[in-house]
Amino acid sequence: MPKTPDATRRSDRSRRAILDASLALVGEVGYDKLTIEAIAARAGVGKQTIYRWWPSKAAVLLDASLALFGDAATEAEWAGFPDTGDLAADLKHVLRATVDQFNDEKYDAPTRALTAAGATDPELGARFTEQLLEPQLALYEERLRTAREAGRLAQDADLRLTVEMLVGPLTYRWLMRTAPLTHAYTDALVDRVLGGVANVTAR
Repeated sequence: MPKTPDATRRSDRSRRAILDASLALVGEVGYDKLTIEAIAARAGVGKQTIYRWWPSKAAVLLDASLALFGDAATEAEWAGFPDTGDLAADLKHVLRATVDQFNDEKYDAPTRALTAAGATDPELGARFTEQLLEPQLALYEERLRTAREAGRLAQDADLRLTVEMLVGPLTYRWLMRTAPLTHAYTDALVDRVLGGVANVTAR
């Protein structure tokens, strides 16, 4: 007796093909020229298949980016922020990895596209922040909280502000292309920021 086709598996394959196609195309043609038609053709599905799951190309790209960064975390076996007891070393490790991602075309194009789309689409921007940015920022904040509880940071240190001082300049340099993104830059950034919020008595 022939096997009944597994509709769930076929659906999962189609979804993954659509997500992969959107990432590949945004890197090739850019966000403005990205279309649902092109994604469907590259993925080998009909347009209606895409519209059944997503309302727009921006929504497809957001889910594709979430899957991309999720895969990267899995490959790195990184379930959380490192805590070696050396806050500066841990921050430098993570920010160096961030620089490597920003400098990798596989991550650069979709992230730029989502950033641009989110600036003009408030709903997408909110989803981008909630689902992609906030979980990452929360990991920084939790590591800083641990350091503060251990007496390595000043007790009145504003954790969210400290996170923003770390990732803000990095994101600005990447987005505006004002200068190259390097490990030396992130190391200097960590040293400067921690120099301002460290517990003086623990130095």
